[in-house]
Amino acid sequence: MEQTKWHQIHVDELHQVLDVDPQQGLTEEEAEGRRKKYGMNELSEGKRISPIILFLNQFKDFMVLILMGATLVSGLLGEYLDAVTIIAIILLNGVLGFVQEFRAERSLRALRQLSAPSAKVLRGGKVVSIQAKLLVPGDIILMESGDRIPADVRWIQTNSCYIEESALTGESVPVGKHSQPIPESDIPLGDLKNIGFMGTMMTRGTARGVVVRIGMDTEMGKIANLIQSTESQETPLQHRLEQLGKLLIILSLGLTVMVVVAGILHGQPAVGMFLAGVSLAVAAIPEGLPAIVTVALALGVQRMIKRKAIVRKLPSVETLGCASVICSDKTGTLTQNKMTVTRVWVGGRSLEVTGDGYAPTGQILDNTHPVDLKNDQGLRRLLQIGALCNNAEIVEQLPTELRGKRKGKEDPQGAVWELKGDPTEGALITLSSKMGMSPHSLASMYQRVKEFPFDSERKLMSVVVSHQGGKLLCTKGAPDVLLNQCAYILWEGKVVPCTATLRQKVVAMNEEMASGALRVLGMAYKDLRPSESVQKESEAECQLVFVGLAGMIDPPRREVRDAIATCRRAGIKTVMITGDHGTTAEAIAHQLNIMPRGGLAMTGQDLSRISDDELDAKVDTVFVYSRVSPEHKLRIVKSLQRKGHVVAMTGDGVNDAPAIKAADIGIAMGITGTDVTKEASALILSDDNFSTIVAAIEEGRNIYENIRKFIRYLLASNVGEILTMFFAMMLALPLPLLPIQILWVNLVTDGLPAMALGVDQPEKDLMEHKPRGARENIFARRLGWKIISRGFLIGLCTLGAFWLTLRIDPSNPGQLIKAQSVAFATLVMAQLIHVFDCRSSRSIFHRNPLQNKYLVLAVLSSVVLMLVVMYVEPLQPIFKTVPLGLREWALTIVAAGIPTFLMGIGSVWGGRRHRNIGGGRIVAKSTKISA
Repeated sequence: MEQTKWHQIHVDELHQVLDVDPQQGLTEEEAEGRRKKYGMNELSEGKRISPIILFLNQFKDFMVLILMGATLVSGLLGEYLDAVTIIAIILLNGVLGFVQEFRAERSLRALRQLSAPSAKVLRGGKVVSIQAKLLVPGDIILMESGDRIPADVRWIQTNSCYIEESALTGESVPVGKHSQPIPESDIPLGDLKNIGFMGTMMTRGTARGVVVRIGMDTEMGKIANLIQSTESQETPLQHRLEQLGKLLIILSLGLTVMVVVAGILHGQPAVGMFLAGVSLAVAAIPEGLPAIVTVALALGVQRMIKRKAIVRKLPSVETLGCASVICSDKTGTLTQNKMTVTRVWVGGRSLEVTGDGYAPTGQILDNTHPVDLKNDQGLRRLLQIGALCNNAEIVEQLPTELRGKRKGKEDPQGAVWELKGDPTEGALITLSSKMGMSPHSLASMYQRVKEFPFDSERKLMSVVVSHQGGKLLCTKGAPDVLLNQCAYILWEGKVVPCTATLRQKVVAMNEEMASGALRVLGMAYKDLRPSESVQKESEAECQLVFVGLAGMIDPPRREVRDAIATCRRAGIKTVMITGDHGTTAEAIAHQLNIMPRGGLAMTGQDLSRISDDELDAKVDTVFVYSRVSPEHKLRIVKSLQRKGHVVAMTGDGVNDAPAIKAADIGIAMGITGTDVTKEASALILSDDNFSTIVAAIEEGRNIYENIRKFIRYLLASNVGEILTMFFAMMLALPLPLLPIQILWVNLVTDGLPAMALGVDQPEKDLMEHKPRGARENIFARRLGWKIISRGFLIGLCTLGAFWLTLRIDPSNPGQLIKAQSVAFATLVMAQLIHVFDCRSSRSIFHRNPLQNKYLVLAVLSSVVLMLVVMYVEPLQPIFKTVPLGLREWALTIVAAGIPTFLMGIGSVWGGRRHRNIGGGRIVAKSTKISA
């Protein structure tokens, strides 16, 4: 039954197919039998994982297992502080991962809340209210304005029925419904005008329908199934850190074993070398790396909140930083989701309307000059018709702190204008209010006598109002239909016969406005005699006077165009994916400069006709997708991912949720977004502003660069420690560092400075680079070379300082302790100087070293902690240190500074040489051309 094309079947045939009497409905016995066959009308949540299992799964990572081993070793060595710290890190990461996964699974429960709690149904000839979950296929249901549709329904009778479907289809305005069959087989959801979908809302009229699909067979159920079957993507950061952890552990353990073996072969005590090796291994494994990453991301989250972005999953902050494509919904994301009249045509003149949204601020301009309404009879009449032939209401909502502070007619900053009713009618009320003709002022002069409601078949709405002892008929509707009912036209301030020439001008203007993606309404009127009474639409809507056209659109957000331009400079492609019509989507795309020259647009029907391989071949050249279903959005996201893109998907409707969950980072709208979308997302925009995504991208890029900075710092330091020991063993020298000193260096230099790098300010040209590749290695862009080269120099200079001090009196045990103290101080100072070098991708000379105040304080703290173990007498026997004199300190400072300053000078010289060579090439080229 679920394969039946219900939209193609005639109403009379429906009752036979579903075996139901349209006047009596199903009996309770028949309903119970069908319930046993088809099940309950509810969305399943799928198989749920036990919270305990979900929590234990967080500790299966390879890095976590190694850290547990490091905890055991630290405990056996008596390093209880290290052991407790590592355990805390493991638990913190486990709790964070559990919370994120547990919250993500709540999206299905939020989806269930969209189902209607009850429904009015015809059972045994009587109208009864039952729980919506008890509905079965064949049930006859009755709907009216304000009702939520409880299942997928085929309409069998409608009366001015309009349904808000934007959350499911992306349609920007309520959709008119009818009961006539639709012959086409392959048709987008938004064009199924005789079907009502579970979870959508009836905004106007009444209707009677028969239930054709329930539960997981409904369109909403299909979305629930997509959410269940769609796996969340591992973020690039998670993938890189997992690879990094494995690599570091293998290299660290391998080098440590080599150090131990080399020491034993050169005559060092086996027990001492084993303890030194274990200490070196504990120091070399960056157990603090997950904690620093977590803290850096958490601090980034706090900064994001200040920039109107709420992060639900920590790694997603960094993921945005490498996004190469942003797939954005149109309605409510790129646009305001507020219909606004932008153009008026009356009496042969085309007028521009300024202002957007429902606030009554703006003007009507004729060639940039404000229109004088007192001397413009045609425009005044058009505004009157739009406001009188209208059932919407716009209410001003003031924040509590602004109430009572309004001055005159000013619009207080912070006021919100809310629409109650149809968006199209709301736009007409706003239009008249901009010119001082508010509904309240008109109500005192015009009293409604009768209404002929808008009908999707008639495509017109009319009202009769009394005014100064007379009556006036006001009509609005589809221009082509309305024009056929008009015998006259208001032209240049006079009512004249509507000739074929004038009709053609109206038709041409309607086509011009429609081609610009405007939704166009025509306005007409007719004076009635005081005693004249009209009872039927056909009597009223004839011999009308055509007044003009009003063109409206859901306008783009003001700041979005600049945000998209910023994305383009940053190498990020913006793609519009919407359920709205193609003409509207492409017009908005051109206004926002999304669509470049040669860019393609595709519809949902186009997508249905091509395979995944064909889509992959085209996806990089398509910038607009229109009339798409949730399945189409999911296909587009997966196709982009197969092409190597890191995809961010934004949206607010239920139809966006599967694609948002599948994307590398899902972004939901905080104000207009549904709970389903928010629960499936990783990031929520609290201001529904596309430009906030740009701020998030900048923050994400900076966080990733900061993570690279402290990885560079930690690993170069660890390489320096290992190579100091390794070189000493290979040269048959005594141990330059004792186990306790190695652990202290690890504690003093790895913690606070690395943490301070995690909050470093971004470099100036951060948003001028293309996004890094999704598969980019963490050591890309010469980071690996910088780590090895700096680590090599740190190790070499530390060993050099040790050897120069030791050679003064190599047979004196006291001199060995002094040499080890020098090596200890040199290693610490070299790492603390190197941390400033890590702030720049070039060298220490390219950034102000005092700019990051937290880093300066962290370095000073580490220096103090180093001096404490060297100059506090009770600690000297424990750490085997002695105070150093001026000569030793001079040697220490020079040796510690050599790695950073040597590489920095080389970087500056290399940069100047590169620029000089480049300049020479430009001059040579210019000379050749002029010759």
